Amino acid sequence: MAKVAFLGLGVMGYPMAGHLQAAGHEVTVFNRTTAKAEAWVAQYGGSMAATPREAAERAEFVMACVGNDDDLRMVCAGDDGAFGAMSSGAVFVDHTTVSAKVTRELYGAGKAAGIAFVDAPISGGQAGAENGVLSIMCGGDQAAYDAAEPIMQVYSKICRRIGDSGAGQMTKMCNQIAIAGLVQGLSEALHFAEKAGLDGRAVVEVISQGAAGSWQMANRYETMLDDHFEHGFAVDWMRKDLGICLDTADETGASLPVTALVDQFYKDVQKMGGNRWDTSSLIKRLRALG
Repeated sequence: MAKVAFLGLGVMGYPMAGHLQAAGHEVTVFNRTTAKAEAWVAQYGGSMAATPREAAERAEFVMACVGNDDDLRMVCAGDDGAFGAMSSGAVFVDHTTVSAKVTRELYGAGKAAGIAFVDAPISGGQAGAENGVLSIMCGGDQAAYDAAEPIMQVYSKICRRIGDSGAGQMTKMCNQIAIAGLVQGLSEALHFAEKAGLDGRAVVEVISQGAAGSWQMANRYETMLDDHFEHGFAVDWMRKDLGICLDTADETGASLPVTALVDQFYKDVQKMGGNRWDTSSLIKRLRALG
């Protein structure tokens, strides 16, 4: 078993860190809101630290699941960042969805200090984190990935190295691009069914068994039909992710017309007050249009 630090106890990080402690690892957690860290220790055991640097002391692996590029820079290389306490040969694993630019920046900073850095964004939502069945897409050096993979397997159903530093984040961008189009398509299909006077549940029961079936359809159609969106992956976070996708597309020359359009649809949802609604709330925009 390993000594592990886990930085960030949001809806994903909280259960992920819990899986590590339950698996027998020695886990120290850090969270900006101390009450969340206290609640985690009360529920799972382990220990908490006041700063990322303190959490990372003597840790073989430091896992992070924070908010954005700036948050990641802070927990890695800020005044109280984890890099300042990590020993040569330790591995930093970042589960945050961030830009490939900041990933490569921190990979380089870590390498200069003898610290391995693996970008390992996740997919599967809160339920996937709670049930330990996340999909993890990784970038970084092969040796670092090989060392960290057994730790990540504790809360994943698939964990794969895609390539060098940044490849994990690029793959997560592919994931979000695909989701954006799928959710819009599902929203339009259910909205069309409603306007046509069809039983939406009966429609999905049939079409989900054919080529139209998807994770989004299986896991979101009922709440969409019930107009319930106080759960899941927030629109604000999706727009952050799609912004990364679109910025990277500009840099690489990729064409993302559907992604750009759906990003604006999510902007409309934000204007409706749906910042914290699940991404499947795109259907509310269609309903509002009439």
